[in-house]
Amino acid sequence: MYPEHTPHVPVQRAMEVHQPTPYPPTVAVPAPLAPVQPGTVPAVASIVLPDGRVVTGYAINPTQPEPVTAKPAVSRAAVNVALGGAGFLAVCGGLILLTSFIAALTAFITQLITLAAVIFGGWIAVQIFASHGHRDGGTTVHIRRAVFKRNHFRG
Repeated sequence: MYPEHTPHVPVQRAMEVHQPTPYPPTVAVPAPLAPVQPGTVPAVASIVLPDGRVVTGYAINPTQPEPVTAKPAVSRAAVNVALGGAGFLAVCGGLILLTSFIAALTAFITQLITLAAVIFGGWIAVQIFASHGHRDGGTTVHIRRAVFKRNHFRG
């Protein structure tokens, strides 16, 4: 199943070693700073620590965030009532449209049935009252010529 172990001689390959070439460091020249005089000289504060050391430095006022415009408080109950009212109006409008559609559909179907009855009744009337020549099957009598069909009198 597995091939027998055969010793292999390692293959000698030529290898090239690449050394990275360092770039000379670039010296960033800082832009000259122009002295800026503050509008007001901050006060120097000194703090005495519990162990007796005195720390002196400028007091840094914490930055105050911009005041957020106060939104009028709206209760959740008012929002729910308003949304419920809007939903109720939408449902009522939909029901009015639905009833109007059903009434229009009913009138349309009634008119179709009436039209079909008129057309079918007219067709039946034409079939009944139309003369089809000698198709009625009865005895035909032409009195002026004295021709009697389907009997034995021939003139």
